[in-house]
Amino acid sequence: MAETAAALRTVAYNVRAARTRAGLTLDELSRRAQVSKGALVALEKAQGNPNLATLVRLADTLGISVSALMQGPSEGRVRVVTAETVAPLWTGPQGGEARLMLTTSGPAPVEIWRWRLEPGEEYPSHPHQAGVTETISVTAGRMTLLVDGEEHPVEAGQTATFEGDAPHAYRGSGTGTCHLVMTVHLPPGPVAAA
Repeated sequence: MAETAAALRTVAYNVRAARTRAGLTLDELSRRAQVSKGALVALEKAQGNPNLATLVRLADTLGISVSALMQGPSEGRVRVVTAETVAPLWTGPQGGEARLMLTTSGPAPVEIWRWRLEPGEEYPSHPHQAGVTETISVTAGRMTLLVDGEEHPVEAGQTATFEGDAPHAYRGSGTGTCHLVMTVHLPPGPVAAA
């Protein structure tokens, strides 16, 4: 419980700091991210329980990565992350999950995700901001990538990439568990409003 409260305080601080850097009011961030103002106020007070979709919309609107909302300051030059130490940001009805392992630093960061999808399990994603590119490498099993309503099968040993500004979803297919590594390439952050 203490870890959850500490994580929420970190998210609250990072959302408020990114909103201030971008020169956005709560009303403007609420409108642009399509998140209620009440939810934003609660989040900035380290209250509530934001889901992955809310965090993605806020990160996209603020021009930062999801993990930039969740991580504290960097602790050194090299960061090694173990999957078991990272809490899932999404858990599917059949036990699938998505873990945001880390985000690279710099003007155009890259998020590194580990996903597990069970057969038939699906995660629909809202379109991201223009300039976001996703790359998916299936390491075991099979999945179906849906982009703008079109299905693309991706099997173990295959990699797919697409522009993330269209509606898209990831679905486990076949008879076994699908494991994949996803990278989300983010464009440089927005310039603060004048």
